[in-house]
Amino acid sequence: MHWINWAIVVGYLLYVVVDGLRRAKGTHNIEGYFLANRSLPWWAVGLSVMATQMSAVTMIGTTGQGATDGLRFVQFYFGLPIAMVILGVTLVPFLHGAKVYTAYEFLERRFDARTRSLTSFLFLVSRGMSCGAIISAPGIVFSAIFGWPLAWSVALIGIPTVIYTMFGGVQAVTWADVKQMVLIVGALVVIVIFLLVQLPVSPDGALRVAGTAGRLQAFDFSFDLTKQYTFWSGILGGTFLMLSYFGTDQSQVQRYLTARSVDEARSSLLMSAYWKIPLQALILLMGVLIYVYYLFQPAPLLFNPAHERRVREAQPAAYLALEDRYREAGETRRVAAAALAETGAADVVGARVFLAGDSAVQAVRTEALALAGQVTSEPTRDVNYVMPSFVLNHLPLGMAGLFIAAVMAAAMSSIAAELNSLSTATVIDFYRRWMRPEATDAHFLGVSKVATGFWGLFACFVAIRAGSLGSLIEVVNRFGSFFYGSILGVFILAMIPGARAAGAFWGLIAGMSAVAAVTFGLPQVAFLWHNIIGAVAVVVVGMLISSIGNRESGIGNRDSGFVTRDS
Repeated sequence: MHWINWAIVVGYLLYVVVDGLRRAKGTHNIEGYFLANRSLPWWAVGLSVMATQMSAVTMIGTTGQGATDGLRFVQFYFGLPIAMVILGVTLVPFLHGAKVYTAYEFLERRFDARTRSLTSFLFLVSRGMSCGAIISAPGIVFSAIFGWPLAWSVALIGIPTVIYTMFGGVQAVTWADVKQMVLIVGALVVIVIFLLVQLPVSPDGALRVAGTAGRLQAFDFSFDLTKQYTFWSGILGGTFLMLSYFGTDQSQVQRYLTARSVDEARSSLLMSAYWKIPLQALILLMGVLIYVYYLFQPAPLLFNPAHERRVREAQPAAYLALEDRYREAGETRRVAAAALAETGAADVVGARVFLAGDSAVQAVRTEALALAGQVTSEPTRDVNYVMPSFVLNHLPLGMAGLFIAAVMAAAMSSIAAELNSLSTATVIDFYRRWMRPEATDAHFLGVSKVATGFWGLFACFVAIRAGSLGSLIEVVNRFGSFFYGSILGVFILAMIPGARAAGAFWGLIAGMSAVAAVTFGLPQVAFLWHNIIGAVAVVVVGMLISSIGNRESGIGNRDSGFVTRDS
């Protein structure tokens, strides 16, 4: 990469770190370190909420998802506005007013310590794994740039971020998030404009071709539980996932607990509700435009450069033959795409010719991926390498540096936010609760930094594996969906007056068991439905056990929901 691109990357990262640490005031006590003394403005909290989601995974995985699968992934977010409105009138005012550090402290007040600890433990595992996938995204970029092993690239990103998070606290994390969002949106707009200018066809012609290829299909109304992305899985499963993520996941709860008031906490969530879907659609559209761009420009047969090198070395003749076929099929597709862009959607024959050419290209790609799998004995889905390949090989000088800086900033901000929340739950829900409840703030701050380091190392180990699991944006949400529905179910029980501690605890175990059954056993269903299955199983089993306990003890529905605690 050119030194000018490197200068942009290094200059921006230095600015983020120095300015973030400069803003890290009031971190001499745990409330300042974890919650910024509950003093942050709503707009900064709102941008931080969005930035925690808008990680390097989004920049790399979502664009690759758009290039290979089109706009269908946007359905994943259809439940977000609904979830934000529900949370704004339920959990947000309660948790903010309760002056808790973690969402799971409330569960002990409502139920008992074991329910709190089990729920917090499930959060730690799920968020630690998701953090690993987030680190993996920039690791892939550096792996593509330098040809380094993914483990080296992960260490290059993960270790400095862990050190930065140890000293910065949530104050530094939040203000880094604000700068991250400005840079990311700017980089996205610049790249989309570049793509539209560079295409040899008009924007409406490009969209016409993409639509013919099925890349602009944003709605799927089929009620098929095996399909990952449909309108119904987004509205139903997505709502449950977003309720759990923003209402019970400490990485998000901690963001709005830093707000000055309940109203400002609500406003921060509504900002994400209004802007997340359009921004996500823009990122997916960028991926679609990259797909169209490669219709008219030579595209790599294998986007993963490491796999390409190994296949060339091990099977040079076979790979050369595939490249020749790929080039011929690509030229046929290019001519058909250009003709279709000019003639319009009414050209049924032209559309069929283009689709046949596109199928021929994808067939050769499938053979190449299978060959790579035989040579490397590794998963070969290379969706995560589409965007890095495009950036490094096609963006002009300076623009590549801007994108890499955006990826790095997104990675550091998101990782820092995740590690900060993991440290908070570890110290507050386990160390202070069970080991040293009377220690000083200075002692807890020291333990918090050690916990940050531990979870950073854990996430780095996960990151090395996550890069080969497919689309990183899917990997993150698969990890979350395995746990989130069941965790949400416990909080739903907490709002039902008749629920008891035994019902919450065993209901949580039943919910996790139900999700495991449909994940690893039969029938298998798309991961978005896991959130509904987990939540429903927890509530149903929890209320059954609670009703039995209420009858045996002669207690009706005298519990008052939020304020009681069962013995």
